[in-house]
Amino acid sequence: MQLSRRTDHVETRSPPYVLQAFYHRPVEIEVRPAKTRDEEQLSLELHNAVWPLAAVTMAEVDSFKHGALAYTDRLAWLGSEPVGSGFASIRPQRPHVAHAAITVLPAHRRRGAGTALHCALSAWSAEHGLEALETVVEEDDAENLAFAGRRGFVEIERNGRMILELADVEPTLVAAPAGVEIVTWAERPELDRGIYDVAVEAYADVPGAEREEMEPFADWLAHDMRGSGDLPEATFVAVAGDEVVGYAKFSLTAAQPTTAFHDMTGVKRAWRGLGIAGALKRAQIAWAKGRGYDRLVTSNELRNEPIRRLNAALGYRAAPGRVLLRGPLAP
Repeated sequence: MQLSRRTDHVETRSPPYVLQAFYHRPVEIEVRPAKTRDEEQLSLELHNAVWPLAAVTMAEVDSFKHGALAYTDRLAWLGSEPVGSGFASIRPQRPHVAHAAITVLPAHRRRGAGTALHCALSAWSAEHGLEALETVVEEDDAENLAFAGRRGFVEIERNGRMILELADVEPTLVAAPAGVEIVTWAERPELDRGIYDVAVEAYADVPGAEREEMEPFADWLAHDMRGSGDLPEATFVAVAGDEVVGYAKFSLTAAQPTTAFHDMTGVKRAWRGLGIAGALKRAQIAWAKGRGYDRLVTSNELRNEPIRRLNAALGYRAAPGRVLLRGPLAP
């Protein structure tokens, strides 16, 4: 089935789910599309309230939607009260599976809202010719891991989180190897094609990334480098003569203004093992410290030992990470 890059707002109404427990009379959980801007904002507020470590702004949601092949945003209602939200998208990097996020307020769990949202997102995915959902769960979230496990979801990737508290470090700039200069993309905007060349090699070598498709240059530039949280001045580039040999970028969000998130650190294969990634990381640490950030957060697939060793050497400490799960659509 061919899908347009234009975002898809064609919705189907989900059937209500009638619940007996906890009530003196049947009460319906109803899942409806978030059609208005206020409803989209409500969906986001529910997400941020339940998942503060993944909180984002509406500008970032808009940017994400713009880059998706298709998406749906749903709200779960218990009478007139919103109790949860569900979001599913089809991304150009992984067009054969829908990525889903289900949120239910803790006080309203075990009443059918999560099941109703799962069914609604599954029906939407089936309409788009897909047969599976992927979702991310915090690895210390036993309740939601169990919810997913009961529905047939299995782990396909585990990403460990590492955190650097900037109050605990004194930045030290270590020179890049001889002949290599560290600049910002803001200083050298013409380096965008060279950064892409690094990304083509680096993305392919990240464990788990073999499932993803590399986008053409223009699409990659729009989706990976020009989102609302992507700043040229927060993107560091290693240049050797006229060749871009590595880069490292942050993803920033006003929803978490004191935290900077490492998005990607990549070095061309022929230039690895020379200290370029370390020089890029130290440039990032100095930049964030100088601009008043409190902490840096990175998430790396557990098989990606080189970058995890580098982070540990720089003072990052392990924290509970995230698990990528894949499962079947609801029947």
